[in-house]
Amino acid sequence: MSHNHDQEDSCCSTKAHSKPQHKHSHEDGDDHDHGGDPSAFRTYLPALVTLAMLLIGIVFDHILKVDAFTIIRPYWYVVAYLPVGIPVLKEVWETFKAGDFFTEFSLMSIATIGAFAIGEYPEGVTVMLFYTFGELFQMAAVNRAKRNISALLDVRADVAHVLRNGQYESVNPEKVIIGETIQIKVGEKIPLDGEMQSEKSSFNTAALTGESSPRTINKGESVLAGMLNLDQVIEIKVTKIFADSALSRILEMVQNATTRKAKTELFIRKFAKVYTPIVFFLALALVLVPILILGNEYHFQTWLYRALVFLVISCPCALVISIPLGYFGGIGAASAHGILFKGSNFLDLITKLNTVVMDKTGTLTKGVFNVQKIESNIGEDEFISLLAALEAKSTHPIARAIVQYAGDHIIYQAENVEEISGMGLKGVVNGQEILAGNTKLLTKFNIDFNPEINNLVESIVVLAIDGKYAGYVLIADEIKEDAADAITQLHHNGISQVVMLSGDKTSIVKKVATSLNISSYFGDLLPEDKVSRLEEIKEDKNNVVAFVGDGINDTPVLAISDIGIAMGAMGSDAAIETADVVIQTDQPSKIVTAIKIGKATRKVVIQNITLAFAVKALVLILGAGGIATMWEAVFADVGVALLAILNAVRIQKMKF
Repeated sequence: MSHNHDQEDSCCSTKAHSKPQHKHSHEDGDDHDHGGDPSAFRTYLPALVTLAMLLIGIVFDHILKVDAFTIIRPYWYVVAYLPVGIPVLKEVWETFKAGDFFTEFSLMSIATIGAFAIGEYPEGVTVMLFYTFGELFQMAAVNRAKRNISALLDVRADVAHVLRNGQYESVNPEKVIIGETIQIKVGEKIPLDGEMQSEKSSFNTAALTGESSPRTINKGESVLAGMLNLDQVIEIKVTKIFADSALSRILEMVQNATTRKAKTELFIRKFAKVYTPIVFFLALALVLVPILILGNEYHFQTWLYRALVFLVISCPCALVISIPLGYFGGIGAASAHGILFKGSNFLDLITKLNTVVMDKTGTLTKGVFNVQKIESNIGEDEFISLLAALEAKSTHPIARAIVQYAGDHIIYQAENVEEISGMGLKGVVNGQEILAGNTKLLTKFNIDFNPEINNLVESIVVLAIDGKYAGYVLIADEIKEDAADAITQLHHNGISQVVMLSGDKTSIVKKVATSLNISSYFGDLLPEDKVSRLEEIKEDKNNVVAFVGDGINDTPVLAISDIGIAMGAMGSDAAIETADVVIQTDQPSKIVTAIKIGKATRKVVIQNITLAFAVKALVLILGAGGIATMWEAVFADVGVALLAILNAVRIQKMKF
């Protein structure tokens, strides 16, 4: 996962530029400079003091017209300016020390101090006040997006009840080790990933999946940190330390998501770094060049005022605030739907998708297999005991189904187990060499078997003992409820090509593909075959390809696709780590939701760019011509920034 913090950030925020050595940014969620939570009264107090003093001054100035006020007028407005001006002036000092002279802070400071110099006190105060209000609105919007994300994550249990020395102790989850047993009471959150030791219980999995429907988990199945126990007191055997739990991985993904910037975001930040000094020198030229043209008719105060208006208008706040905020809002909206984008760059890229390649098992099908039939040349109990002993060494869904079916019949331990990629397992059980897998495995070892079993549509696991065919197990899987609708919706959302790749038998793959209306499919694929197929698809440079999978064997394909999408609830750790987008609900339909959120985010970002450039260009021209005043300049800067922020916040309220 990339942690590439962009050193060229020029974010229009007191947080973004304060003390570069600390690298404050909107995205890191730190609430510096404004005193923490923007809902706290003290955060708004400086702006409220300035607003009150400004209004009082305007009343005395223009409504009551009190003569005595004229004497203290400059001092009154200076005092009114200080609560909002001092933080910005501090930022100017910090950025100057860092060698960055052309920022929105310096533009605002020069414009407002210049307004004071020519006696435009109320306008100078108003510019800085509106700028501060823009910052506060921005901070509130960022925190709202943060809360949308953290709501998915604020479910970590603070205590684990661990069995030690015959009794349960309450300890910090970080101090529990793998293999220990923990107890979870009704209404408590699971503190660590583990294996269910009790018979069964129901869990609310909303924290991990975004879905509130209870899920029943039986003995021997995996339970994840963050799930809420609903039914009865249960015991769990810990399988991962706290730092490696599913919940901790999600937290890390979300916290690092904003370090990977979209191209639009990076461009705007680089643009602002060039744009700001240019407008500064243009404003300077607006003061000096008319001297050469007008001669004696030149009036310094008039042209200085126009230059100050020009500076206020040209501040790039609306762009560098609203665009990152738009992407941040998109990541937050996706998180609320159980979709984790590992960077705003993938929010952009997903809007360009035209090809989706999908794994079958665990992606389009439930990956929950059941033993339907056993055909063997030896006794059924002996057959299932030998097979389950070997399959117990595998994490494949089919292996888990066989082990669960065998139950107490597993009386042997497998030794010297070797995985033969894409074919099955080889090992020694009860002194006999056992092979278990697909028919390609038997062919590889030149073992004769009844060729008619190749005609079976369902998944099978064949068994060979000491080089002789011993029988097979018939396994059935189910298609996910939303799979067919997901394929239909993908086509309706600009995906021209859907392809299914699977290591399963071609006959099974064909059956699933036909029922889901997928015209392009390939079965009997080894992991390297999937890579080859995907590379063939990517040879057409017009294809922007996403691969959707969940298993360890999908990791290479996830890595080489333009966007790797992992099914997170049942997916392997390797697949989740490699993927660019993680779907926590395991629902294929969420791929469509992810595309819609990406498109909505992109639309909002383009709207904000267009709005900012259009208004600024118009008011810049009017300002240079002396038509626009400081009030219009304030709208062109802070007003447009506020509109852009409100537009960006819309993403989090949209329904997808």
